[in-house]
Amino acid sequence: MNATGGDVLLVIGDTATSDGDAIERCLSRFHFSGPKLLVAGNHELWTHGPDSHEIFTQALPRRARALGWHWLEEEPFVRDGLAVVGSVGWYDYSFAPSSLGIPRRFYEHKLSPGAAERLSEFAHLLEPADDIAPSAREVVARWNDGKFVKLGRSDDAFLQERLDALELQLNELAGASQVIAAVHHLPFRELLPPLRAGQWDFAKAFLGSNRIGELLLRFPNVRRVFCGHSHFPAEAHIGPIHAVNVGSGYRHKTFLAIDV
Repeated sequence: MNATGGDVLLVIGDTATSDGDAIERCLSRFHFSGPKLLVAGNHELWTHGPDSHEIFTQALPRRARALGWHWLEEEPFVRDGLAVVGSVGWYDYSFAPSSLGIPRRFYEHKLSPGAAERLSEFAHLLEPADDIAPSAREVVARWNDGKFVKLGRSDDAFLQERLDALELQLNELAGASQVIAAVHHLPFRELLPPLRAGQWDFAKAFLGSNRIGELLLRFPNVRRVFCGHSHFPAEAHIGPIHAVNVGSGYRHKTFLAIDV
């Protein structure tokens, strides 16, 4: 990416966890003379401390700016009629496959029925048992946001906070000729990975929300949307929006060079 160059650099989350100086070491690897735009992912909210929300609203913006990055969550980037808005997004389990037969309370605790059977502190989730599909007990999975993200509010409430903030930005940019939206979590079902085994499909509940896409579609000048998070490259046209999941993974990193 450093060798490719360009006018603007955009990173859409999951650079490092918040504890220690991993974020600083990661972001300092980008040697780029133009504006550097940053959106957080869920991994930037991971901490062994008590408060991910404070990290997200106070520590991360301060640390990003100290490194010379533009924190999109609070302020859009505007140049020559083009605007870039950003949000971590979040999830409300609307992408959870109904075929799994897993009740909502398991998603709220971020572990599957099969995992609850193996972890005694979550045994209470197995009652009542009559709303759990027999096949759901074969799904053994855990979403680690449940261990390392401490928001002090429900996932639904945090998502709504982020949508409200994003809507304010979009309203302010009504006069921009083109808006690019960078959202870490998936805004459209069409960008989801294909169905696989139950352990993988359980994770779809935490990949994004229909509500993100519904908001973006309300603004006709939003023509491009980029996301990440699922590590699965995907592309779709939804109404006037060209939506792309970059698809960068843990072992193999990818990036896109976009001409606007």
